[in-house]
Amino acid sequence: MIGQDYIGVGVGAMVFNEQNQVFLAQRGPQARNEKGCWEFPGGRVEFGEKLVDALHREFLEEYGLQIEIIELLCVTDHILRTENQHWVSPTFLARHVTGVAQILEPEKCTAIGWFSLDELPAPLSLITIDNLNQYRARFVTSSIL
Repeated sequence: MIGQDYIGVGVGAMVFNEQNQVFLAQRGPQARNEKGCWEFPGGRVEFGEKLVDALHREFLEEYGLQIEIIELLCVTDHILRTENQHWVSPTFLARHVTGVAQILEPEKCTAIGWFSLDELPAPLSLITIDNLNQYRARFVTSSIL
């Protein structure tokens, strides 16, 4: 199984709207890991698929959103020892272009929303915590978006 028998590749994005809020999704009962945690969404990269293409596909399929990729934020070793999983996970910075956010795969996601970086829901996934730390380390005084 991907992420368990061999390392998986998953890609995610911190997507900002015009109000400088960030989009988060709460992982549902059939999520691959960290069920119930809030995260910057994304998904598994399919064989032969480019990272940014996977992001565009996942946001459209799961939330009905079209996004614009700005730049790579970081690459994280997403190691979940209690779930016996290991993922390599690039996270990008992006902005919302069109679409009204909706849950299109309710088995994978139970809630969504746009949040201020100062008022995020809990609990956050491990990778989301890492992404936030990376973002704050790079953009302490101002945002690029």
